[in-house]
Amino acid sequence: MTDLALSVEGLSVEIPTRRGVVHAVRDVTFGVAPGEAIALVGESGSGKSMTCRAIMHLLHPPARITHGAIRFRDRDLVPLGERELEQIRGHGIAMIFQDPTSALNPVLTIERQVSEVLPAGAGRRGRVVELLRQVGIPDAERRLTAYPHQLSGGQRQRVMLAIVLARHPTVLLADEPTTALDVTIQAQILAELGRLQRQLPMALVLVTHDLGVVRQTVHRVAVMYAGQIVELAPTDELFAHPRHPYTMGLIGSVPSVDRAAPLTPIPGTPPDPIGLGEGCAFAPRCPMASAECVAAAIPLLPVGPGRLSRCIKADRVGSDWNAGAAAQRS
Repeated sequence: MTDLALSVEGLSVEIPTRRGVVHAVRDVTFGVAPGEAIALVGESGSGKSMTCRAIMHLLHPPARITHGAIRFRDRDLVPLGERELEQIRGHGIAMIFQDPTSALNPVLTIERQVSEVLPAGAGRRGRVVELLRQVGIPDAERRLTAYPHQLSGGQRQRVMLAIVLARHPTVLLADEPTTALDVTIQAQILAELGRLQRQLPMALVLVTHDLGVVRQTVHRVAVMYAGQIVELAPTDELFAHPRHPYTMGLIGSVPSVDRAAPLTPIPGTPPDPIGLGEGCAFAPRCPMASAECVAAAIPLLPVGPGRLSRCIKADRVGSDWNAGAAAQRS
């Protein structure tokens, strides 16, 4: 894909600890174009949020980027210093965090917090009102003097979105922005995100573990496990024909009122990120695993137009996973 707004190439993040080195992100590569939305999905600890924090250079020491490039406007951000990064954060690449309550200052009014990112001038108050209306906050003028605790969770998330959009970012990283919200408000926030992303246009990287959210919101999906992307595919194709056992397991774990097959949870637990071997990290939980799966590193290889999978049995995922899962249940 050409003309990418953001390109991540071979990104690796490590965290030294007393027990050993945590391999939080391992050789992650993906890109997103203007007006496109891509999701990073996977269980907790799979490296989704760490990838976004690395892109923004918001890693807390001793976490560090050990390899790879993060290209924005054909410029690698990895070697840049803090002063140069400050010129890119917000206006170039912005990030919405999971909990708006902790992201907003509890002792400042909504007007103060939104206006802080705007240029000084007589029209700043009007611009704040315009931004609040843009993200769907009703009676925006009255909300100017409110404090965060006086707003609902959905309204606080909309305020965060208004703060981000005030800078007209080229790329928006949304780290589970609807996790703390009820289903109705979640749908409203996602619809607002999608509308604004297409209107601006803006490249969107959505971090989530909710496959229902993914199906409604994004064009492509990158499935992460143990710090790696194990499958990358257009959204519709991913759900119709998964090409990695972990993706198959995730989809099979989602409850549905019209599900014909029984709910099939993924057995076992994610691996310890310290001391990961060269082979497939999912092999201990995979009913399709064999000796060759753990013998050597498995690359992310093409398995169709615009599709990649990190599985040597990608062409047999559907039938072999179902057979293995049935055997585990019996």
